[in-house]
Amino acid sequence: MTTFRFLMGLITYRTWRYVINATAWTVIYMVPIIPGLITKEFFDSLTGDASLKMGTWGIIALLLAAALARVVLIIVGFITDVNFRFRMGMMLRRNMLKHVLKQPGARAIPCSPGEAISYFRDDVEQSEEAASWSVDVFGMTCFALVSSYILIGIDAQMTLLVFVPLVIVIAVAQLSTSRLQKYRAASREATSHVTGAISEMFGNVQAIQIAGAEERVIERFRKFNDTRRQTMLKDKLMGEVLDSIFTNSVNLGIGLILLLAGQKLRGGTFTVGDFSLFVYYLTFVTSIITNVGKFITYFKQMGVALDRLKGLLQGAPAGVLILKEGLRLGKGSAMKENAGAAAATSAAAAAVKVEVDKADKAASEPLRILEVEGLTYRFPETGRGIEDIRLALKGGSFTVVTGAIGSGKTTLVRTLLGLLPKDEGTIRWNGKPVYDSGTFFTPANSAYSAQIPRMYSDTLRNNILLGQQEQGDDLQQAIHTAVMEYDLEHLQNGLETMIGPRGVKLSGGQMQRTAAARMLVRDAQLYVFDDVSSALDVETEQKLWERLFQSRGDATCLVVSHRRAALTHADHIIVMKDGRIEAEGTAEELLRTSATFQELWSGDERTADSALPADAEGAVKT
Repeated sequence: MTTFRFLMGLITYRTWRYVINATAWTVIYMVPIIPGLITKEFFDSLTGDASLKMGTWGIIALLLAAALARVVLIIVGFITDVNFRFRMGMMLRRNMLKHVLKQPGARAIPCSPGEAISYFRDDVEQSEEAASWSVDVFGMTCFALVSSYILIGIDAQMTLLVFVPLVIVIAVAQLSTSRLQKYRAASREATSHVTGAISEMFGNVQAIQIAGAEERVIERFRKFNDTRRQTMLKDKLMGEVLDSIFTNSVNLGIGLILLLAGQKLRGGTFTVGDFSLFVYYLTFVTSIITNVGKFITYFKQMGVALDRLKGLLQGAPAGVLILKEGLRLGKGSAMKENAGAAAATSAAAAAVKVEVDKADKAASEPLRILEVEGLTYRFPETGRGIEDIRLALKGGSFTVVTGAIGSGKTTLVRTLLGLLPKDEGTIRWNGKPVYDSGTFFTPANSAYSAQIPRMYSDTLRNNILLGQQEQGDDLQQAIHTAVMEYDLEHLQNGLETMIGPRGVKLSGGQMQRTAAARMLVRDAQLYVFDDVSSALDVETEQKLWERLFQSRGDATCLVVSHRRAALTHADHIIVMKDGRIEAEGTAEELLRTSATFQELWSGDERTADSALPADAEGAVKT
């Protein structure tokens, strides 16, 4: 998508609002033509050359009326511009967020959340700035045409001699905006690094403290800020130099008028009123040229913003950014805002979506068997991942995926659940294909507990429920199954305890069990545990699995673990190595046939023998 097409997409989001806004500001920019003519008559009346016989006070009254009318029009213009501009910005941000939320959860954005903020804030703001200024350019062009026609009618030679050099000076200055564009791209990139570093530091305070890396992290952050300071300084300096050239061109124009008008005034072919009209219009015409230069600068900066936004889309069509859908800003607005929005989606795409929805709905039935054939995913950065995974999970079974670090266990379950986009492969639920794994593998079909639990700065209750309505004793049952009763007794406010940003008030084991409770509070046919017991002691893990079998004995479980407590409960074990399934079977079979499994089994035995018997990890950190 070109920058111009992107601009037109923003303009046509609400065409009628843009037309109203453009009309309002065109009138605002055209209004100064009238005071200019009135000023000419005022000075001509002082020398007796006036053609308008209204007297001095009548002319002053007209000037005041024109000024008041312009003030009123500017207020109206602000209202129309705000309604258009901020709807346009909200549309962009809504489409970006909607796209991000549709992406596989593990690769939703190509950068850190802190860095993504600069895309939603700065790049969208730059885009709406350029679209908003297009309104001004149209109005200013109309003013320039009309005023030039009037001035040429008075003295064509002076008009050309004054304004052509100004246009040349500003055009030459405008050629340097390519350098400004380069500086702007560099400053945006540096700002993204700073915001990303802030997010990482505040999100990993404990890890930084434990590693004793405070000074190194601060030094790295200082380097990011120094780089940003340098790039922002270049960007700002270049912008100010151009603004200075544009602004001082007015003084250059006035000087040219003074040099040329003196001789004509002495000859009687040029009146004082004509001189005042030239000076009056010169300010506006030069301002127009300056603002056109600004618009060109904004337009080029919009191109930089568009390139960055395309990067956020991760290969998706840039047209996603300008999809025309209603914002639903108030009651009754949805119908109005959505008028014509259906045209944004092609009939072919809609038909495909209907077929996919039908297939997924048909597949969503009690799980008898989940089949995976040829499942493949490779990380774009390294080319590593999983390849040709084939497995079958029977309803009610307990399957464990195990393997060494980096063998592809987490990648397997993420790709299966649609959190990573599969490159190849087929997934079938009871023999029927699942087309959209990310949409299908959600409650009540499946529930998932990630390897690294995500906690939010809220109460423990809300972190478990995540917006779900509490029904009966579901919450208490989930807490019991996740072995959290002891923790609740020692938390200051029980379920109402505020756990802090990213759950900093909880230990690693408490966070794992909170994530398990979050999963178990939702009824599902398939439960996927990704190394949920890694921060638990042997006794707590044993209780977790026993209580799970007691409360959800008919549920199908897919567990990523290398711990004996999980392996001994498994109906079927899958051993991963280098992204492929190396072996599978029961624990007894694999102990006889798989060297990798034997090593994992022995390694967990050594870990268990050397582990401390305390349940100290259950204590609340202070």
